[in-house]
Amino acid sequence: MSVPAISKESWLCHVSPADVHVVTSGGHSIPAHSSVLASASPVLENMISGQTIKILGAPYDAVVEFVRFLNAGEARRPPPEATEAMNLYGVQLLALAHAYRIGWLKRLCEAAVGGRVGSDDVVEVMKLAQLCDAPQLRRRCLAVAAKDFASLQRTEGWRFVQNHDPRLELEILEFMAEREQRRKRWRRERLDQEVFLQLSEAMECLEHICTEGCTVVGPHDGEPPSRSRGPCTSFRTCETLQLLIKHFARCGKKFAGGGGCVQCKRMWQLFRLHSSICDRESCKVPLCRQFKVRAPEIGKEKGDDATWRLLVRKVILARVMSSLAARKTPEQLIKAWERYRRKN
Repeated sequence: MSVPAISKESWLCHVSPADVHVVTSGGHSIPAHSSVLASASPVLENMISGQTIKILGAPYDAVVEFVRFLNAGEARRPPPEATEAMNLYGVQLLALAHAYRIGWLKRLCEAAVGGRVGSDDVVEVMKLAQLCDAPQLRRRCLAVAAKDFASLQRTEGWRFVQNHDPRLELEILEFMAEREQRRKRWRRERLDQEVFLQLSEAMECLEHICTEGCTVVGPHDGEPPSRSRGPCTSFRTCETLQLLIKHFARCGKKFAGGGGCVQCKRMWQLFRLHSSICDRESCKVPLCRQFKVRAPEIGKEKGDDATWRLLVRKVILARVMSSLAARKTPEQLIKAWERYRRKN
């Protein structure tokens, strides 16, 4: 319920006597202060020429709340009934704030009206946002329309749009199509990121296996695998790599590039990826030095120089992000970031 008019008016002039009156459509008069109105709105400042200012086209109670917000000002807290006023007259206050060029009040109204908009009134609010040049409110309406389009289609407002406003209908449908495209792109990027994280984990496991040994595969210099340390932290990845390494060592179909065997080709690519990332002068991972020496030649042979460099950057970045997520020590984070910077 709205506050009685007399209490509102007494609130408006409790600081000092009013020197101007705001006249509404019904002929009601609201006491106000010309200095407050002039400082709040350049439009109202130009309208002050006597003791009355006409604000027409809005309900009396909405105009009272409008003047109360101007008295409270942008820097101070709004009146205690501000939330109730926005619930009751948010649409009218938005129109008044736009008409009289009061930016801070317009932003408050956009947020308040946008927070309550639903599929039953979203079309009407979108039209209001268009008339009042309120892009934030318009985007909010588009999001509400796209979120529950089935409910929107059952409303009278949507049927009106279909029959009389094809431009608005097209805008809503295009927004929904773009939103779906963004979702697909986000899902695709998330899947790609998971692949890069898996490759980063595989690189760590490959170094771990070839340097320390794990379960059944040890370093190439003949040291036994470290079985006494318990399960590996990346057991599944480590186990898969060990099986690939054992197969690669004894497979008779492989040749340079691993083209004769799918599993060998996969292992060959992992060795190449490790070599592109590794910055050690002496490395125990097989073929690391050979790949480093022949890297330009291999890139030209396969014709994948640009694609391969992009893959390497993505895997290095995934490793850095994984290190951050694992909350490693500052020294480890600095080393990981320096490796990433050197590769880029």
